[in-house]
Amino acid sequence: MCSDRKLSPAEAPATARESTPSFLSTDLGKSVVLIALALLMLFAGRLVSPSLGGLNQISAVLVLSSFLIVVAFGQQMVVLIGGLDLSIPSMITLGGLLAFAWTPHGVGELLLVALAVMAVTGAVGMISGLGVTLLAIPPFIMTLSMGIIIYSACLGATRGTPRGQGSETIEALFSGRFLGIPLIILLVAVLAALAILLQSRTTFGRFLYATGTNRQAAYIAGLPVRRMTVATYACSGAAAGLCGLLLVGFSGGATLTMGQSYLLPSIAAVVVGGTAITGGRGSFLSVLAAALLITTFTTVISSIQIEEGWRTILYGAVVLIAILAMRDGTTPLTWRLLPLLRGNKKQQST
Repeated sequence: MCSDRKLSPAEAPATARESTPSFLSTDLGKSVVLIALALLMLFAGRLVSPSLGGLNQISAVLVLSSFLIVVAFGQQMVVLIGGLDLSIPSMITLGGLLAFAWTPHGVGELLLVALAVMAVTGAVGMISGLGVTLLAIPPFIMTLSMGIIIYSACLGATRGTPRGQGSETIEALFSGRFLGIPLIILLVAVLAALAILLQSRTTFGRFLYATGTNRQAAYIAGLPVRRMTVATYACSGAAAGLCGLLLVGFSGGATLTMGQSYLLPSIAAVVVGGTAITGGRGSFLSVLAAALLITTFTTVISSIQIEEGWRTILYGAVVLIAILAMRDGTTPLTWRLLPLLRGNKKQQST
């Protein structure tokens, strides 16, 4: 005899469950979960430090995350085609040194300096892209070598002491407000919106995902694979240079080590945000949310004064948990675990 009883989600076939779309599998769903985790972490830190969880603290986290958001955009562009940019710290330093030396005064000069900095660092990124495409050098080796070259050039040009002066115009991005909102937050919001539109609504974005999904098929289909590769490394270099300029406005100066703390977080933001490390899949909206989560976590553990060793362990644990939670196979795995959990509860009740 056959039964018309409907199967519960836990009893349903695995193939059916895996094919069922879930809110977490969407870019918006991942972003909501990551931002919710960031807020939860921030308010939970209030139990330890009263300064955490307030509006001022949230504003501070948004300002601090602006640097990582800008850098993560460039890193994600490279990862989407299956590459990796390890020259980011040196490119940030180069952008910061140029902005510090040129010292723009006024909005017009700031725009010109920003474009000039991004043009220089973008051109250096193009060299990395040319090495990857024309010389077939692995991205890991090419960008690492370029980073060493750029850092050495910066060290030689400055002799260890950057020359220049702080720019009140750049600093105004962090001190100024519009409708009570810091200008830097509004600027990054506009840049993020443009980045999302670039990836999702332009021909460049479609070619980007096609190249990352299957480079050989994209080449056979007539897509400009080499030009796309060079362009993505140029975008990464330009984004890193812009981050260096913003850091000059935030700190009032430039140092040779100003970019060292952004390499691993930029990769972590991309991976935690759900971008496939092999390329072809990912959304900048999720990467933005991941950058907020990582910055929030860094701020909280710094506020409660945990020792450096434990900070690193906690940082790695949070990144690993976030990756496991955001990957596409999490939902089917959860459904498989539910019967086991229910069975344990029944045994405990008996």
